[in-house]
Amino acid sequence: MSVQVAVSHDIANPALAAEGKKRIEWAGRNMPVLQQIKERFEKEKPFTGIRIAACMHVTTETANLMLALKAGGADLALCASNPLSTQDDTAAALVHEYGLSVFAKNGVDRDGYYAHLNSALDIKPDFVFDDGCDLVNTLHTTRTELLSGILGGCEETTTGVIRLAQMSKDGALKFPMIAVNDTDTKHMFDNRFGTGQSTLDAIFRATNQLIAGKVFVVAGFGYCGKGVAERAKGMGADVVVTEIDPTKALDALMQGFRVMPAADAAKIGDVFITVTGNRDVLRDEHFKVMKDGAILANSGHFDIEIDVAWLEQNAKQKNSKIRHQTDEYVMPNGNRLLLIAEGRLVNLGAAEGHPAAVMDMSFSDQALTAEYLLKAAKDLAPGLHEVPTEIDKEVARLKLASMGVDIDVLTPAQELYLNSWEHGS
Repeated sequence: MSVQVAVSHDIANPALAAEGKKRIEWAGRNMPVLQQIKERFEKEKPFTGIRIAACMHVTTETANLMLALKAGGADLALCASNPLSTQDDTAAALVHEYGLSVFAKNGVDRDGYYAHLNSALDIKPDFVFDDGCDLVNTLHTTRTELLSGILGGCEETTTGVIRLAQMSKDGALKFPMIAVNDTDTKHMFDNRFGTGQSTLDAIFRATNQLIAGKVFVVAGFGYCGKGVAERAKGMGADVVVTEIDPTKALDALMQGFRVMPAADAAKIGDVFITVTGNRDVLRDEHFKVMKDGAILANSGHFDIEIDVAWLEQNAKQKNSKIRHQTDEYVMPNGNRLLLIAEGRLVNLGAAEGHPAAVMDMSFSDQALTAEYLLKAAKDLAPGLHEVPTEIDKEVARLKLASMGVDIDVLTPAQELYLNSWEHGS
C-alpha cells in the first residue's frame, strides 16, 4: 500500500509507483552488500537529524541507496543528474511507496533540470551526493547562501571528479568532497564492467545492429573505455581506440586494439562511442568523412562529447526517432548518421544503466563514505579527498562473501616479513 505523501516532489506520473516498487525490490535482491549495510543502518540510525541532497541518476539502484540512507535516519531530497536517465516509475515509487522527496522527470528540459536541483537544495542539506558536479557547482554559483551549512559530500562519476579536482586546485571548493568514483571497487568494476555491458545493451536496444564484424571506435581508454572496448571485442568487433594519453594508447595497443587518431578512425568506423569526459570529441571534421549509416553514441557523463549542435545546424535533414532513442541526420553528401539518446549518456538514455550487482559496490562505497563523513568532515580541509582504503577493502570483502568466495589470509610469518625491512632475500 502506498504511503501518505507529505513530502515535496515533482515527478511525471504517480500511477507508476506500484510498478516502480517491484523494480526497486528486484534491484535490491541483486545488491546484497548494500542490503547488509542498510540493515545495520536501520539498527544504529547514524544519520538521524542529517539532511542529504542527492543529484544522481534516478534508477532502481539509486533508489536502494536512498532507502539505505533513509533507514539510517537521513532526511533526503533526490533530483536527477541527467534528463534522460530518470526512470519515472522509480521516481513515483520513491515518493508514493517510500515517502522520499524526489524531483525528477524523464526528458525534462534545461530549466526544469535546474529547477529540480534547486528544489533538492531547498532542504538546506548538511551533505551532498553528486554525480557530475552540477549540485556542487550550483552551490558555488547561485546558491552560495547554503555553503556555510555544507559539511561535505561525495562525487560518484569520473566527469564530476575532474571538475572537482579543478575547483580544488583553484581553491574554489568550499567544503570537503570525497571522490567515491576513484575507489577500486567503483572504477575497476562499475566503470569497466558496468559501462561496458550497459553501453552495448543500449546500442542493441536502439539499433538492433550486429556488432560482430563491425569497426567499433572507442574514444577514450580509461576504465569506461576499457570496458566498452573489451565487451565489443568479445562480441566479435574490430575495435579501434582513439586517445590523447600516450600511456593509455600504449595500453590499448598492447591489449590488441588498433590505435589511431580520431580523424583516421572517422573514415572507417561503423560504431562510435565517446567515453572521455571532454567536449567535441566527435565534431564536424569527423562527421564529414563518416560512412553512411555510422552509429554515434556517448557514454561520458555530459552531452557535449559529440557536437550535436553542429549536426542540428548543418544536417540537411533530421529524421527524429526512427527507432528507439535514435535520430537520423542526413549530411550534405547524403550520408546518414545515427545518433543514439541525443548524445546523452547512452547506457541510461537508451537502456537501464549498469546492472544492480555492479552498482551494489559503488553504492555501498557511497553509503559507508557518508557514514565516515559524519565524524571526519569536521577535520577535513575544503577540497577533494580519497575514500579511506579500509572502506574500499570492506566493500570488496563483503561482495566476495555475498558471492560465496573465500580468499587466503597472511600467516603470522608472512605478516612479519611484509612489515619488516630486516629480512633479506
